[in-house]
Amino acid sequence: MVHGLTIIPPTHPLRGRVSPPGSKSITNRALLLAALAKGQSRLTGALKSDDTRYMAQALRAMGVGIEEPTETSFLVSGTGGLAAPEAPLFLGNAGTAVRFLTAAAAFVRGSVTLTGDAHMQKRPIGPLIEAMRSLGIEAEAPSGCPPVTVRGSGSFEGDRVSVDAGLSSQYVSALLMLAPGGRGPVEIVLDGDEIGARGYIDLTCAAMRHFGADVAPRGAGSWLVQPGPYRAADFHVEPDASAATYLWAAEVLTGGAIDLGIAADDFTQPDAKAYQVIRQFPNLPAVIDGSQMQDAVPTLAALAAFNRTPVRFVGIANLRVKECDRVAAMATELSRLRPGLAVEEGDDLVVTPADAQTFAPARIETYADHRIAMSMALTGLRAPGVTITDPDCVGKTYPAYWQALSDLGVKLEPVAG
Repeated sequence: MVHGLTIIPPTHPLRGRVSPPGSKSITNRALLLAALAKGQSRLTGALKSDDTRYMAQALRAMGVGIEEPTETSFLVSGTGGLAAPEAPLFLGNAGTAVRFLTAAAAFVRGSVTLTGDAHMQKRPIGPLIEAMRSLGIEAEAPSGCPPVTVRGSGSFEGDRVSVDAGLSSQYVSALLMLAPGGRGPVEIVLDGDEIGARGYIDLTCAAMRHFGADVAPRGAGSWLVQPGPYRAADFHVEPDASAATYLWAAEVLTGGAIDLGIAADDFTQPDAKAYQVIRQFPNLPAVIDGSQMQDAVPTLAALAAFNRTPVRFVGIANLRVKECDRVAAMATELSRLRPGLAVEEGDDLVVTPADAQTFAPARIETYADHRIAMSMALTGLRAPGVTITDPDCVGKTYPAYWQALSDLGVKLEPVAG
């Protein structure tokens, strides 16, 4: 059994064509919206990974017909509603699936319990539960994290909900996708100014409109959603911008040229903003605000280890409640290469680069977090002796990641346990 992969630094620039997988964020939104629509929807360009499989399995358990005619497509047959599952829904560590389905469970006439693995049971969901209760939906999460139980009635009466999205924009997206099922117009209002990765809410609204919903922003912090059914529609999922960041970083680290088949400007996902930062390497900005491209921060932190000057990452407190505490994880794992290479200062991460020749071989812990594995693997393109433990954790969003590096000419040596 392979317990690790050692990356051998390439002696040549990485060149070639790599097609990133479909967007996890968009795939899981489209799966849910197609499931809530009455009729058949075909999703193409979709991601097949742990997170999207959990979503599809849960929807099947709630009476939705989902076929998978190809490796990148789903054929979704919705009835316009969801049925109560016979057993609790286990969703691994898929944050989008847990949060979106928690809200969607209000469409069920009956009780739905949603749970996940040990990591998911530490990820906060309290603000979403509180917001749902304010709409008259019966929901509870005693620990403030999954497991969650929702007792749905098929609809809800509330017409206005305030939600604290400081920890995650997914709370807002979940409520937005629920809102057309109300008995009247629903206004969703931010409680406070803080919101993680606002661009993901734009993705949600665009997907909702594609499936027939009437959703409109009302200023910077509120949205009005009209009641009405979703309509079946064919939908193409764009490639995953978060996955693209690893390939963009691999390109600049090795002086290569990697064709992704899509221009950076053609992405609609927030993490595509990282492209313009990555292109500045090895002269990255002294301060990088990661608040609106959170999943790209581990990529940028790995890149910063080889920058010419120190980099401070700010606006990243939300990274502490992702699949793992990514601020602490990146500080710890980068410092295995050289003590003090990265340090935490409050909720900031400060990376002070050094000559890669001074880096020590390191066995990198991944904390079962796909983004720690994929970003720290980038350090192995410059520093010898970097071994990534639990390499299979990349299956959460990018199952073909190691194959993509191999296809570009990176040698990977399996390490037996």
